[in-house]
Amino acid sequence: MNPDQSFKDVFLPVQGGRASEDIALKLEAAILDGRLNPGERLPSEREMQVQFGTGRGVVREAIQVLKQKGLLEVRKGAKGGAYVRRLNVANVSESLALFLKQHPVGREQLIEFRESMDQTITLLAIARATPDEKAHLLAEALRFEALLREPKPDLAISGELDRQLNIMLARMARNSLFEWVMQALQLGFSSHDHALYEDPRYRDRAAANWRDTARAIADNEPLRALSYIGRHYGLLRQCVAQMQDSAADQEMPLFSDTSRLF
Repeated sequence: MNPDQSFKDVFLPVQGGRASEDIALKLEAAILDGRLNPGERLPSEREMQVQFGTGRGVVREAIQVLKQKGLLEVRKGAKGGAYVRRLNVANVSESLALFLKQHPVGREQLIEFRESMDQTITLLAIARATPDEKAHLLAEALRFEALLREPKPDLAISGELDRQLNIMLARMARNSLFEWVMQALQLGFSSHDHALYEDPRYRDRAAANWRDTARAIADNEPLRALSYIGRHYGLLRQCVAQMQDSAADQEMPLFSDTSRLF
């Protein structure tokens, strides 16, 4: 089958009953296999109504389904209509972040997952990142430590730098899946390590640990880097346990949601 015929097959008439679902599936398949390209405008609703042999409302329903999935965007104006959306890391991460917010998991599960993920991306970063990338990570980790050692540290600024450090490290692993997941975690749990950096009893040790981890990565010492990662999550578990005890004493909930941890 030639490409033109394959494209025309997208707009073959559909059966009644599940017409909107059939249209959505046909369009989705065409987008994912490249017959409909990012930025390409779909035929008008009236044209698709004729080509699919169905009602206009059915076509609109199918477009809405794909819009919700993030595969289409609907523009208004003279050049308006349904366009194939170009997906990027931010789109994927945002969707995953929303999913994580709506499906919270236990604190220990989150800590366990992040620790395992950090161990993996750190080993990959040591093996794959350039010396300049490693040096930049260390420089930013030192800046992060300096920010948290100020008498009254700005936790919003330091929190954003911490997120960027995590994303930078994931990118150094040269595996897009790790980068997507890390970005999603940073979006979905906006106060990453909030418990450690807000508590003065842990702040300095946690900041120094980031510095030591980055230095071990820059020095290409995987065992030392893994040791520091383990120490970081040990501090986090200890901090959370103390906060949990304190909350229990005051008969208050520890966290209203898991975003207070990550």
